[in-house]
Amino acid sequence: MWLFLAFLTVPLIEIALFIQVGGAIGLWPTLGIVVLTAVIGTWLVRTQGAMAMGQLRSSFSRLDDPSEPLAHGAMILIAGALLLTPGFFTDAVGFALLMPPVRHAAFNYLRKRVHVQRFDMGPEGPGRQPPHRHPQGPDIIEGEYEDLDLGDRPNQGPSGWTRH
Repeated sequence: MWLFLAFLTVPLIEIALFIQVGGAIGLWPTLGIVVLTAVIGTWLVRTQGAMAMGQLRSSFSRLDDPSEPLAHGAMILIAGALLLTPGFFTDAVGFALLMPPVRHAAFNYLRKRVHVQRFDMGPEGPGRQPPHRHPQGPDIIEGEYEDLDLGDRPNQGPSGWTRH
């Protein structure tokens, strides 16, 4: 029900804001603001998205809980969609989502409302590096192979992998 209300009220708010702003400053300045916010928003989404990807990679390499960087990346993606949507209300919400304190507050709110049943990052648990285990020694590489009888095949020449 709330999604239906959002799809109903957001366009009405946008239309009302376009009428008000267009009446106050005129058509061309209003359109210029909409295009300018889309360009600035795209640039901000790119830079903040790159930072969020770096934080996500860092959490993966440290074997930390990746939920916060993932949530920040999702909010940046939503902000980009809102900033590319023409309108003042969607631009305001999109720019708000690009602010790290707003994203952090939204993440904390969602973390309180979402209950995670189980979180595993391998046999050693999150944050601990499993020891390197060698099955039979450091020079052993496990694998499977299949013997092919090549006697029935005609010689077709070099495979192309060894040409120089």
